[in-house]
Parts: sequence; structure tokens; C-alpha cells
Amino acid sequence: MPRAKTPATTRARTVGRWSLAGFLVFAGVSHLFWARREFRAQVPPWVPMDADAVVVGSGVAEIGLGAALVALPKERSRIGWIVAAFFAAVFPGNLAQFTERRDGFGLDSDAKRGIRLLFQPLLVWLAIWSTGPRR
Repeated sequence: MPRAKTPATTRARTVGRWSLAGFLVFAGVSHLFWARREFRAQVPPWVPMDADAVVVGSGVAEIGLGAALVALPKERSRIGWIVAAFFAAVFPGNLAQFTERRDGFGLDSDAKRGIRLLFQPLLVWLAIWSTGPRR
């Protein structure tokens, strides 16, 4: 069965998708190298896995998702939903950082940690919007 043609997108969505891809790859690489300790400190104690394994796994996932957003344009809609699901999946960790008042990456106050929480839904929205077709 032939695949349906990928719907056209807009320049703004393409810029958004490429920006999100760059963000994901950068964040993923930072998980593996220079920010690894900071990310380990953010893994909630109730996660039933080694914190370092969670950091490495999520870093590899972010690199793969970022690369896929750019390298697989015909699958961009599916990848966008996967990226959105990834952002939703890590939200409980961000929420735990807020509720448990754990510092990391300069988020050393309830206000700063709370503001960060507001950005997670925006990332979910950007993943879906930037990978969607022109309306």
C-alpha cells in the first residue's frame, strides 16, 4: 500500500521543528557529559532505577528524537507525537523537583522551579504544532 504524501508545512513550523531538534540534541548531549551530575540530582528518589541509568537513557532518547525530527521529515507528525509524549513522561520528575524543593540548574527557589513547570506544556505544544501540516 503506498504511503500518503506528507502534507506541506510552513516556514514557521519548520523553524520550530529544527529549533526543537537542536534543543533536544543539545540537552541529550549535556545529559551524557557536562551536566550529568545536575541531571542525576533531578531524578526523583522514587524512580525504581539507578539515577545515572535514567540520565543516560533520557539523554540518548533526546538525541535520537532530535535527530529524527530533522532526518525523517516524512515521519514528522508521528515523531512530533512521540516527542510530546516524552516531554509529558518527564513532567513528573520536574514536578517532583518542585514539590521536593530540589535544586538543580539554578532552579534554587520555588518561583524558579514553578516557572520551569509552565514551560513543559509549551514544549508539548511545540512538538505537536511544529510537526503538523499547514492548516
